Amino acid sequence: MSVLRLVLNVIWLVLCGLWMALAYVVAALICFVLIVTIPFGIASLRIAGYVLWPFGRTTVERPDAGAPSFVGNVIWLVFAGWWLALGHLLTSIPLFVSIVGIPFGWANLKLIPVSLMPLGREIVPSDEGAFAYR
Repeated sequence: MSVLRLVLNVIWLVLCGLWMALAYVVAALICFVLIVTIPFGIASLRIAGYVLWPFGRTTVERPDAGAPSFVGNVIWLVFAGWWLALGHLLTSIPLFVSIVGIPFGWANLKLIPVSLMPLGREIVPSDEGAFAYR
């Protein structure tokens, strides 16, 4: 199974992972320049690593995330989340056109929720999944 994940991640990296990860890094750099938004920049870098190598990992909600995460997610959505989600959507379209790219197009669409609301989520191995915090 780990060989399959490796192959999927390498193909993902070539087809769309590198470009989308760069978008998250640009968002992080903008957040770091604005100083007040440094926590958003840290979250953006965390997601950039996930977008760069997504197969074999998933995101789960942190049980300790509360109202501050929600407020932060609303701010993130307005200023950065919508254009990153749009990037995932636009990247998925050419992948869906090719037969080989269809699974990667679906994977791109699955990343849209985390690009819209990254705070209060943690990236865990897929083996743990929903059982990460029980």
